[in-house]
Amino acid sequence: MDRKKNYSLTIITIIVGFMLAVQFQTVQQPKVRDTRDTWQLREDLAKEKELQSKLIREIRSNETKLAKYETERKVSKEQALRDTLIELKTEAGLTEVTGAGITMFIEPLSEELFIGEARDIYFSADLLKRLLNELNMYGALHVSVGGQRVINTTVIRDINGETKINGRSLNRFPIEIKALTTDLVTAEKLYNRMQVSKALEDFFIDNLKVSINKPEIRTTIPPYEDSIRVRYMELVKPDEGGK
Repeated sequence: MDRKKNYSLTIITIIVGFMLAVQFQTVQQPKVRDTRDTWQLREDLAKEKELQSKLIREIRSNETKLAKYETERKVSKEQALRDTLIELKTEAGLTEVTGAGITMFIEPLSEELFIGEARDIYFSADLLKRLLNELNMYGALHVSVGGQRVINTTVIRDINGETKINGRSLNRFPIEIKALTTDLVTAEKLYNRMQVSKALEDFFIDNLKVSINKPEIRTTIPPYEDSIRVRYMELVKPDEGGK
């Protein structure tokens, strides 16, 4: 029994001693305190504020850039739409165009050159159509006849013995025809081809002569005057998508 008591006492003594040692060690280690003085604290605070201000400036700068990019994106879209609209209007003949081209004049022959009996001059609508077809075939992009722009929907027809284009009569000579091409080289080719065109012989048979001016760098063709009627087309509602 004595041994057991001694053994138990020894264990208790060891545990108590360990606890006292730990407590003593804890008391001996003082708490770490901030030993910086007021000026150091102010300096550190100033650095933190400067860092914060720098971050705020960077955020604002990025926000400004994003706003600028968004504006440029919207403007570029609007500009693209404007450019497309101008391009479409030009192709449709709704704008005045200037470029390299040729100018032709149709007028009656002098009386001594008349073929057959002297009579009123008749300017054939079919003959005009043939001439326009040749101009287009040889590189003409934009054409006007008697100051009237020729477009895809232009109607040339004979009404009561009088040739009309876009509803306007072609009864005053000389009748001016202008044709524009892509560049001066193409205009030169068009000039040379029209000089030997067989359509000119047909005009001569009808007692008309066609004179062609040499190509010019700046030839201006007026826009189509009337409104273009769009048929068999209607707006698609936004919620219908590609239906």
